[in-house]
Amino acid sequence: MEIKMNDYHVNYDTETTTLSCKGSLRLGGMEEYAPIVQIFNQVVAQEPPLIYFNLRELQFLNSSGINVLSKFIIKVRQKKDVQMIVQGSQQIPWQGKSLKNLQRLMPSMQLEWE
Repeated sequence: MEIKMNDYHVNYDTETTTLSCKGSLRLGGMEEYAPIVQIFNQVVAQEPPLIYFNLRELQFLNSSGINVLSKFIIKVRQKKDVQMIVQGSQQIPWQGKSLKNLQRLMPSMQLEWE
């Protein structure tokens, strides 16, 4: 599962159960985020015991993107047998505050900082 565009790259590695988002997600609303949401939903449907969510190279995320991440985290939280580790970078300004806020949606979610 992969989406490769000029500004961003989203992929899921089934062997390592790692979902990665890289680049800059400045899409205009939920319609443009639909292909990304589809990948997120497929990951949740597979119910891996542990999802690594690597955001270390995601430089920018707009408010629609935050909304998409929030909904994804809530879906993962609803799967009682699925844990998630979000991997972020303290070098990217938006991640510090936003990822901690997202952790409130799923208190069992672990944050790993680079």
